[in-house]
Amino acid sequence: MNMPMSNQAVLEQLEITPITQFIDSRIDTHPKTRLESVRRAAKEFREYMLGLNSQVEFYKSVDLVRVPYPTKYGLLNAAKRVSPYMHIMNRVFIVRFRTRQGLKTLLFSPSDIDGNRETPYFKSLNSGSGFIAETMERFLAPVYNYVEDALKDAGIGLDDVDYISYDHLHTQDLRKWLGDGSEDGMFPNAKLLVMRQEWESAHSLLPPQQQWYCPNGLNGVDDNRVILLDSSVMLSDSVALVRTPGHTEGNHSLVANTPEGLLVTSENGVSADSYSPLHSTIPGVREYAKSTGMEVILNGNTLEVGIDQYISMVMEKTIAGPNLENPDFCNFVPSSELTAYWGFPGLKPTFYQGSKHFHNA
Repeated sequence: MNMPMSNQAVLEQLEITPITQFIDSRIDTHPKTRLESVRRAAKEFREYMLGLNSQVEFYKSVDLVRVPYPTKYGLLNAAKRVSPYMHIMNRVFIVRFRTRQGLKTLLFSPSDIDGNRETPYFKSLNSGSGFIAETMERFLAPVYNYVEDALKDAGIGLDDVDYISYDHLHTQDLRKWLGDGSEDGMFPNAKLLVMRQEWESAHSLLPPQQQWYCPNGLNGVDDNRVILLDSSVMLSDSVALVRTPGHTEGNHSLVANTPEGLLVTSENGVSADSYSPLHSTIPGVREYAKSTGMEVILNGNTLEVGIDQYISMVMEKTIAGPNLENPDFCNFVPSSELTAYWGFPGLKPTFYQGSKHFHNA
């Protein structure tokens, strides 16, 4: 396999710069020491990024599709499961920001809803449904928008997209966006920003991972359209991608400075409750946090790096800071958020972030 470009010259050309605050923050052999080191670094980074006094030009999160997800994974060990499933709302995040090279557009978590259906986990949901498969799919995974429609509504052309990125590559089929060698992708100028570990893991899966990755979803993608990252980086003074391993080995999180403060996005957690369990009203979550001392509740379907995930979630909530509307919760905005749904009763987030839209004129 030819390795995609990732050399320093390319990063410098694109004005993608390393973040220094997190260097060596995870190297201590004592987990508690690592946690506190990362927490300190996250505080420093938060102050640094806010001190740059630069906000994104445009930020819009758009509902794409509701996805059924086992409660035992989404709120790992914590929830008293009224329903074996929860619904999580997958969103695309459209972020535009200024650099010295001009206005840049990032799509974070642009899911190909149709292509992603080939993921073994999704296919298993409809197995045995027979003639009612379509009805079951509309119930289990109702579609609200497609990425291309979200862009059109935002007045952004397909050739305006500079970057696409995902906190991790579970379920993702990238060929629609970047091409597969035989057909051109929908975004002719876009490059994928991905952690090296995530890219390499997705090409060398073990059985515990396989049901969550879309078969062939990366096949044929031109290496020159992939930029591998080895550490946390700044895309501009207002946007960062920070390395947050845990949910997968190569997980990373989006940080965007907005009128509501720093918004942090990944799928390490699926709700505001995940980051503030002592304030949760979801049955069982508060009690679990009190009895165990858990500061955060993991989203754990594969548990690739559980201790790292715990540390990463503390890092995310520290960078995000308190939510302006409800300071009991932090400014974490899940890429797939726990959403109340009549079909899965008994599971309702205590605080719901929902869709967001900011436009600095």
